[in-house]
Amino acid sequence: MRKYNVAIVGCRGAVGCEMYRILKERNFPVNELRLFSTSADEECHNSDGNLVECLNEANASEKFKGIDIGLFSPGASVSKIMVPHAVKNGCVVIDNTSAFRMDPDVPLVVPEVNPDDIKQHKGIIANPNCSTIQMVAALKPLHDFAKIKRIVVSTYQAVSGAGGAAIKEFENQQAGHMEVSAFQYQIVKNLIPHIDVPQDNLYTKEEMKMVNETKKIMGDDSIRVTATCVRVPVLRAHSESVNIETEEKITRQKALELLSNAPGVTVVDDLNQNKYPLPLDCEGKDDTFVGRIREDESIDNGLNLWIVSDNLRKGAALNAVQIAEELIKDGLN
Repeated sequence: MRKYNVAIVGCRGAVGCEMYRILKERNFPVNELRLFSTSADEECHNSDGNLVECLNEANASEKFKGIDIGLFSPGASVSKIMVPHAVKNGCVVIDNTSAFRMDPDVPLVVPEVNPDDIKQHKGIIANPNCSTIQMVAALKPLHDFAKIKRIVVSTYQAVSGAGGAAIKEFENQQAGHMEVSAFQYQIVKNLIPHIDVPQDNLYTKEEMKMVNETKKIMGDDSIRVTATCVRVPVLRAHSESVNIETEEKITRQKALELLSNAPGVTVVDDLNQNKYPLPLDCEGKDDTFVGRIREDESIDNGLNLWIVSDNLRKGAALNAVQIAEELIKDGLN
């Protein structure tokens, strides 16, 4: 088996650390692994003793020589600067930021949903938003069976989705130190219905990511999507309450059948036995978990679902590595 030179950019962040772990867990065929930080002032080492190199605009072209695959999660503004340097050196970039997601020339991929789009890449493949990934993974088999017309989603997003500083603030507040900087308000014992920056339509950027990315990934601009995104005092794993309206009726039993056979989806659904997906149970797991599946009695062709997934794994790092795995199946090109 051919092995590849792989770089992780943003290796010290929550997602970058998870990328590192997942490459090892899944025995990705790595020849040389290079770890890059765009925020470090000097070289350092990660917890396993691997060298972390400093990456900046001045040295980027040199650093990416010989790199086959770049897993990027340094923040959108940094990706916009660094990714072109990597691509010019022949590196295929899988970017976890929002920098290129809606670029018409960049595939936006969830491997269980639209793996063939990977073949259209021109050096960059975008990893979708964490809340979008788990939703489309669960909805794709339902859409294939009975076209989805409309999606109404409310998210309950873990603090780890906001990065390392947010995790630290959450932990500090749990310990009684109530300073606020990462979020708009105290997050412990609270909910904040505000993720990312406000848009002109009074949705937030996070909500509009879900609207626009869902259509692109599913390859269907006719799907109507509305979202409300909420930050909750949970460390890890996002939860979503999703209501869909379909062109043809999907019964609860049919939905159970479709989802039970869907790749990367695990059904946990027995309300009478208190069985449904919980963030605590989904933390560290690879699948997207679905439960509380029931027909919407207010419309003819409606369905309600509760969807939970680890936002740092399937919502970010795992999805990126799975894209890389698809990329190399027929040889890197």
